Amino acid sequence: MISPLAFIHPEAIIGNNVEIGPFVYIDRNVVIGDNNKIMPNANILYGSRIGNNNTIFPGAVIGAVPQDLKFRGEETTAEVGDNNTIRENVTINRGTAAKGRTVVGSNNLLMEGVHVAHDAIIGNGCIIGNSTKMAGEIIIDDCAIISANVLMHQFCHVGSYVMIQGGSRFSKDIPPFIIAGREPISFAGVNTIGLRRRGFSNETIEAIQNAYRIIYQGGLNTTEALAKIEEEITMTPEVEYIVKFVRSSERGIIK
Repeated sequence: MISPLAFIHPEAIIGNNVEIGPFVYIDRNVVIGDNNKIMPNANILYGSRIGNNNTIFPGAVIGAVPQDLKFRGEETTAEVGDNNTIRENVTINRGTAAKGRTVVGSNNLLMEGVHVAHDAIIGNGCIIGNSTKMAGEIIIDDCAIISANVLMHQFCHVGSYVMIQGGSRFSKDIPPFIIAGREPISFAGVNTIGLRRRGFSNETIEAIQNAYRIIYQGGLNTTEALAKIEEEITMTPEVEYIVKFVRSSERGIIK
């Protein structure tokens, strides 16, 4: 299951039942788990850590050095979890001294041409559309859907269960459970269809909607809005998540 035309450094650690196609390059200081499929012309470079049951398509590059002029060759990693599909020409760079690692969790789909920059953290169950580019130190929480050709500014935070319109660009945080779209990007409602598909109850969705009515339609500043939510809405885990996300946002949330 390993092509004789692949290059695998003798110090690389390869798990069981791994399929490696021709012209794959696997560098030293690489660890690859079990049951992975690595298609032709993929490059798994120094510092890569790949879990189990991933499919990596042709032209993908994992573990390349960061596109950050502050990088001085420090020991860092690019970490990929389990059950991911990494399509053609995806690039996942290593971390820098800032965080030391770039992380892609498990059960994600990264479509063709996605770029994951240094020290980014992508959670689990996310779908990232074609040619979306994520700058350094961004965070994407679980189960986010980010459409094609989206540009994310460095340090941005995207909450769980969001849906972001294709072609969007943003430099502020996108709080959980919402749809973000238009130009310039703005709040376009709660992602009710997506939440129902994920099994959220009507009562939970209503609480989320009530919280965002206060944030986006209440005419209050952020501090006042959060205080009103805590006072008037039952603090379910979802509402607590919204409040914590908005309160801790360093870049501010989209409007």
